[in-house]
Amino acid sequence: MKFLISYRTMSLMLFFLVMVTLVAQVQSTPCSSTFFSALVQLIPCRAAVAPFSPIEPNDACCNALRSLGQPCLCVLVTGPPISGVDRNMASQLPEKCTTSFDPCEII
Repeated sequence: MKFLISYRTMSLMLFFLVMVTLVAQVQSTPCSSTFFSALVQLIPCRAAVAPFSPIEPNDACCNALRSLGQPCLCVLVTGPPISGVDRNMASQLPEKCTTSFDPCEII
């Protein structure tokens, strides 16, 4: 019985720690989109961020980037790897779209 109580206590503590970490991450990154929805919003940029792509971002890509915002772009650039996306090229989108975003801090 003691093991069951300890297991429950540890599970609750782990859950609490994960929730605190997630809340801190949300507060430090004011991106209102989820990772997946931000990724979907930047679909028009796919050709411009493919590895070794010589294609410049088009107007649809730049408009999507502006509406998404710098915090969400940084979440994508510094988040988990995305298949078919070169992070360096993605981080250059604001400059190529002549959008005045601050550079993303790579952790």
